[in-house]
Amino acid sequence: MTGENLLNTAKPFPVGTWLRVGQTRAGRFLRRFRSRADIGRIGRTRPVSINFGDERGQIVDRYYIEKFLAEHAADVRGHVLEFGDDSYTRQFGGARATKVDVLQVTEGNPRATVVADLAQGGQPIPSDTFDCIICTQVLQYIYDLSAGIRTLYRILKPGGAVLVTVPCIQKIDREDMEAYGEYWRFTSRALRQIFEEIFPRDHVDVRAYGNVLVATAFLYGLAVEDLRPKDLEFHDPDYEVTVTLRAVKSPALPWGRP
Repeated sequence: MTGENLLNTAKPFPVGTWLRVGQTRAGRFLRRFRSRADIGRIGRTRPVSINFGDERGQIVDRYYIEKFLAEHAADVRGHVLEFGDDSYTRQFGGARATKVDVLQVTEGNPRATVVADLAQGGQPIPSDTFDCIICTQVLQYIYDLSAGIRTLYRILKPGGAVLVTVPCIQKIDREDMEAYGEYWRFTSRALRQIFEEIFPRDHVDVRAYGNVLVATAFLYGLAVEDLRPKDLEFHDPDYEVTVTLRAVKSPALPWGRP
């Protein structure tokens, strides 16, 4: 061992380092005496409801979906396309919706007027057909998102609007997972970016709803009636439960972004 090495080994432990280590050890020791958080209310490993709280009242994400659609009810007009059934078209469009089509990806839905796959181009739907498309909680089931959104753009009339909602924090819907496949959860940034690749950027508006309490209640299967209005209306951008988007097909760019 050289003299320099010997000198280094003989140096006292740095005071700053000793204090930091001491503080860390002391902190760990003191934590043992802190009162534990009351996790009795959230200590369940099973949900209150496996059906999203449907049997308890209004499903939490439906509160935000319907709030969004109500804000954009003026878009629900003319020839409207909805998925699965036409309930939201009737609720928010009323007499403004002069013609309604219902899309289903597979045969067997008596309410469906069109059987088509957005990811496969949406045939046999002609281009420039719909004044409005209500696309609520659909995109998580489409693996090829870009293809699906291009189809939405293609079948919209110039100047028409697509109203989209998607989940960010949500349990798996096991029945739909088995039937169609459930592939995605969306942040507001992801949803905006993928739509802006196809729609003009200044024609895309995105908003997210939720907070940690709403997210927890939703995952446990509680319903809107289990929460206070102020709980539902408080928005924390770090806990996006439901993400909404309104995009308009520009009359000047009928075939999408250059």
